[in-house]
Amino acid sequence: MPTRRSTLAGLAATLAALTAAPALPETPRRVRPPRLREGDTLGLVAPAGFVTDRFGVEAIEDTVRAMGLVPRTAAHVAGRSGYLAGDDATRARELTEMFEDDGVRAVMAVRGGWGCARVLPYLDFARIARHPKLYVGFSDNTAMHLAFAARTGVVSIHGPNASASWPEGVWQQFHALAFEGATPTYTISQETTGGLGRREGQVRTFHGGKARGRLLGGNLTVLSALVGTPYLPDFSGAILFLEDTNEAEYRIDRMITQLALAGILGQVAGVVFGQCTNCVEHAAGYGNFTVYEVMEQHFAKLGVPAFQGARIGHIGDQVSIPVGVEAEIDADAGTIRMLEPAVS
Repeated sequence: MPTRRSTLAGLAATLAALTAAPALPETPRRVRPPRLREGDTLGLVAPAGFVTDRFGVEAIEDTVRAMGLVPRTAAHVAGRSGYLAGDDATRARELTEMFEDDGVRAVMAVRGGWGCARVLPYLDFARIARHPKLYVGFSDNTAMHLAFAARTGVVSIHGPNASASWPEGVWQQFHALAFEGATPTYTISQETTGGLGRREGQVRTFHGGKARGRLLGGNLTVLSALVGTPYLPDFSGAILFLEDTNEAEYRIDRMITQLALAGILGQVAGVVFGQCTNCVEHAAGYGNFTVYEVMEQHFAKLGVPAFQGARIGHIGDQVSIPVGVEAEIDADAGTIRMLEPAVS
């Protein structure tokens, strides 16, 4: 009969096993997926939120046809399970099926919202890696980009979801990356508002200089929520890019602090914070640092090139950023230069 001491020891061992941090996978070899070509089939998936009705789905499919591509829409894009496009296992299965379908050239998320992280435990990354394809999306799809980088090594594109408005400049820039295999340099436009001083397109340099590294990042809220999971890639020597929306200054502070305490900020070669759209606390009488002061407090002391102002994020004219490719940033000029193509 077990003694009280042995029982307690057994319970302690069980608790330790349950609460132990999951083992991080080895960094996989980087793989560039095949480029898109006119007439290719584009798989449309909803790993997070759903499209409201069939008319919304039809509008998205029309957008894909305007790209010169053929849409293939997952069954549950307009399906609903609460605020999700179907239950977790269903969304994961449809995503995997798109990767395994030899008739589908690339995969694009129809929208973000919330729910991508919920499907990660259901994904068989080995199966996905055997069919490397370009994955496109942003916002909550940050979870997919980071998990693919960590578990498959396949390069993806942090860019507009299929339901975006796709203005001409955004489309041309995406086309250059995904169809042509271009290696562009993104420069913050030096726009003015009609007065003497520059207002739009301002580069905010927290620490100057140039740096090279693998581009990794996305939405700050989603990235910080993945800390401690096996779905974050190794950030050693990486260029960390971030964006966010509708978060108060103190929450941006809290999430960047989380990255610092987790050791991620101390590993990177450089930082680019794109747009923090509507990142203002609206409560009356609430005293704040500005969001730019928060960034400066964290990034200036890293001693690596860091700046804010790139057109990355929840904005209509966002640029597409390849996740996993080598790039060079110039924090004084506010530029991001791709050193290799995202596609093969």
